[in-house]
Amino acid sequence: MNTLEQYGFTDRIGGLFSFHFPGPPLAEPARVIRADRGRLLVASRRGIVHLDDGMPLVTGDWAAIGPGGTVLGCLPRSSLLQRKRAYDPLSEAQALGANIDLLGVVVPLDRPLSANRLERTLVAAWDSGSIPLVILTKADLSTRFDGVVAETVQRARGVEVFTTSAEDLDGLEDLRGRIGTGQTLALLGPSGAGKSSLINALVGDHRQGTGEVRAGDGRGRHTTTARELVPLGDGSVVMDTPGLRGFALWDAEAGLSEVFGDVEELFDDCRFRDCAHDREPGCAVQAALVAGTLEERRWLSYRKMERELASLHRRQDAAGQRRHARSFQRVARDAVLAKDHRNRFREAP
Repeated sequence: MNTLEQYGFTDRIGGLFSFHFPGPPLAEPARVIRADRGRLLVASRRGIVHLDDGMPLVTGDWAAIGPGGTVLGCLPRSSLLQRKRAYDPLSEAQALGANIDLLGVVVPLDRPLSANRLERTLVAAWDSGSIPLVILTKADLSTRFDGVVAETVQRARGVEVFTTSAEDLDGLEDLRGRIGTGQTLALLGPSGAGKSSLINALVGDHRQGTGEVRAGDGRGRHTTTARELVPLGDGSVVMDTPGLRGFALWDAEAGLSEVFGDVEELFDDCRFRDCAHDREPGCAVQAALVAGTLEERRWLSYRKMERELASLHRRQDAAGQRRHARSFQRVARDAVLAKDHRNRFREAP
């Protein structure tokens, strides 16, 4: 198996390259293993090479490399994991990884389950175009094993849940069997969740650095500093990511509906079509809260993400209106300058 095949290259990907880059075989297929400020580490048929290129590629992209190591373009992405940049007033998207088939939401069993974090990350996973999985780690450290697993399965709502221990190698065979040849699994979770240890156990060596986790609060150091692809040896790939303290959503309405479909189904039973689900008579949401069939924490989590996305769109609309106004002003200014130029030309002797 050559280097490119180890990083997920298949006949299907080869066919896509032939379709998008036809003609003389000047474009060589490659996959971005790691992208860091314009510097790319890519896998190709010639091995692993470094490239300096200004194209906005991300880890997981399939790129076409021309003579001299120039990037000619990349294949359309089958999936894209992204989030809103923190503290960005223009709310630009930050791409985290592309062409991810399975997105593993990593939940460590050595600390209390954060249902809000789990829901938020699943929303992002569904919206990326990947198939989400929930991967419970550190099963050997949990004294609340059965209870946390049962709660996680309930919160995941139909998403596959795998329970693993990198220390005891438990559950790894089932997880490894879920990743097909040519598929990419990305791991997403907080720092110290055991992502790097899980990758080491899957690969069978200590490729990824691991850090100690504080016993008091379960927090760990960011041992992974950039998103990077790691081959599993059979054509399947796993993507490690740095620990994320938060995940600001980006255009994730579809993912929100996937995770909170049960909540949104209640809206159809409200008496009024424009129900705000607050104090209106005949509100099915409020009735479910009173009856206990809808958990208040879950409802508040949904409303928080809904407001976050609405605020994002308002800022995007405002920024778009400002860009349109500036564009209109430039057109008007150019028209005035052109008219003035014509007038001066007519008046010239």
